[in-house]
Amino acid sequence: MDPVTVMAALGASYQGIKKAIDVGRDISGMAGTVGQWSKAMSDIDYMEDRARNPPAYKLFSNTETDVLELWAHKQKAKEMREELKNHISWTYGPSAWEEILRMEAEQRKIQRELVYKKQEFIDNCLNAIIIGLLLLGGIASLVFVLYLYNERNGNY
Repeated sequence: MDPVTVMAALGASYQGIKKAIDVGRDISGMAGTVGQWSKAMSDIDYMEDRARNPPAYKLFSNTETDVLELWAHKQKAKEMREELKNHISWTYGPSAWEEILRMEAEQRKIQRELVYKKQEFIDNCLNAIIIGLLLLGGIASLVFVLYLYNERNGNY
């Protein structure tokens, strides 16, 4: 999942919702589009959390750029959200926006269970492998130094 793809999905769902509202479709008829919107918003929040707290194997990469890029995307998403809120509340009433917020919360929960936990498991596995390799390398270096020391002193 990358920010450009997520923003493209967010923009497409945003346009879809706006067109559906303009045509006069009911909120329940926009469930698929609202689900895409909610998924994209959830993905942006998750990517921001990962950029702020990267996994150990990404500690040496340039995360500042990621955070700034995500911040800009998040600001754009915030503008879209506010415009949709106003548009939906004006057209269907405030209860329609509350329904969309409930759908978004449900989508976040689903994304957390299906996608984000899987990514966190992969990150934890990669972290464990890297830590294991570093420990193995450290032990091998220590054994090699001890071998050279003992050989120099004639113990072998």
